[in-house]
Amino acid sequence: MGAAGKDRSRMTIGDFARMCGVSQRTVHYYERLGLISPATREGTGYRYYDEASVRRLEKIAALKRVGLSLDEIASVIDLYFEDASGIRGKQQVLKILKTHLAETEAKLSELRQFRKETADNIARIEALLAEAKS
Repeated sequence: MGAAGKDRSRMTIGDFARMCGVSQRTVHYYERLGLISPATREGTGYRYYDEASVRRLEKIAALKRVGLSLDEIASVIDLYFEDASGIRGKQQVLKILKTHLAETEAKLSELRQFRKETADNIARIEALLAEAKS
């Protein structure tokens, strides 16, 4: 993300989207979800974005990379911009990631149990077939 020499204090949605490597459609979608908003909006309906908008979109991308859903991002994104240290946001992300890990462990346990039951059923049916042939 970023373009040298570009004025990042007042960008149209097209410039903003290009600079951030997303589509205008994505920008509109994120606006509808409340993840971002234009810095200013003129009476003509034109949206303008600024450096803060770029930083916000960069944070959204970073949170997506660590595995947060857009709903989860919506629940933490403001924390990063209300607290300059980012500690509150990181604490909340840590809680979410720990929940993801616990859910993953539970799913793995269920899959191991399903695998065992399937292998047992295969063995039982093979034994029944072998018995029937003799």
